[in-house]
Amino acid sequence: MIIIDGSLSEGGGQILRTSLGLSVLTKQPFIIKNIRANRPNPGLREQHLQAIRAVKKLCNAQVIGDELHSKELKFIPGKITKNKLNIKIGTAGSTALVLQTLFLASIKNPLKINIEGGGTFNKFAPSINYLEGVFIPNLKKINCNFNINVIRHGFYPKGDAIVEAQIDKSDINYLDILERGKLNEISIISIASQILKQAKVAHRQATVAIVALEKKFNNIRKKIDYINSSCAGSGILVVADYENTTLGYDIVGEKGKPSELIGKEAADGLLNQIESEATLDGFMLDQILPFLAAGKGGKFKFLELTDHAKTNIEIIKKFLDVDFKIEKNVIEIEKQHS
Repeated sequence: MIIIDGSLSEGGGQILRTSLGLSVLTKQPFIIKNIRANRPNPGLREQHLQAIRAVKKLCNAQVIGDELHSKELKFIPGKITKNKLNIKIGTAGSTALVLQTLFLASIKNPLKINIEGGGTFNKFAPSINYLEGVFIPNLKKINCNFNINVIRHGFYPKGDAIVEAQIDKSDINYLDILERGKLNEISIISIASQILKQAKVAHRQATVAIVALEKKFNNIRKKIDYINSSCAGSGILVVADYENTTLGYDIVGEKGKPSELIGKEAADGLLNQIESEATLDGFMLDQILPFLAAGKGGKFKFLELTDHAKTNIEIIKKFLDVDFKIEKNVIEIEKQHS
């Protein structure tokens, strides 16, 4: 039984999500204590709970502690028997984080997922647009094939998203991205609820981002969309698509925060990554590590080794015999045994 301290480093939900995914893949049970101990509202939140229950259903696991606000969880994985899962999220909790957990857990098993409820743009979580525009293209480079279809976006406080996803059974390849290659294009995807169309929120987010990016790049592609949702909300994703990799930065709109500032923060975030030598952005850095460790390993350049990444490395090493070599701004993941 693997024992995990949920208060490790930044003590967030990433510890739980990585543990769930790797537990199913390696068939190793675990106990996690002090779940999200360093967060303002410690214990399991709705999106964590639904991720646990989805993975429990997926592999017929024995689980103790899968209740709201629980600070301890015992998870004993069983055999995967499901090829379809229906998930309901009763809050505006992140649909993207639930999907990422399942993407890892079911990478050896084809799976169709339907999610009702939850948010598609959230603070402190990747957006569904980021998964579609950055995460999925980068994972395809190691032969992980996922697909997402957003039927309805969801925002805080109601959520109420409807999202479909599909996972294809994959044999993960080695990743070698030490050079970005040629820049193909810069793109901006700016969305807002229909109720915010009169205020031109999606346009204002995009316009400021374009102005910031046009100082360095030409021919920026933009997509501005006003979408149906149960409550007002917005978000923006900016992407740099290269020959060998995809970098991105996303921001969710916030009440009382000018749309122009949302656009500027997104553009500045992407420019910060572009101006470095990073071949994967700061969000992808920690998100891709479990997949590389579960596969054949890999190497890439990063801007900064984040707390999320450091924490993920510690959790991965509890489940897999892998070595993480970090020299300057290059990280290499090596399998110790075949």
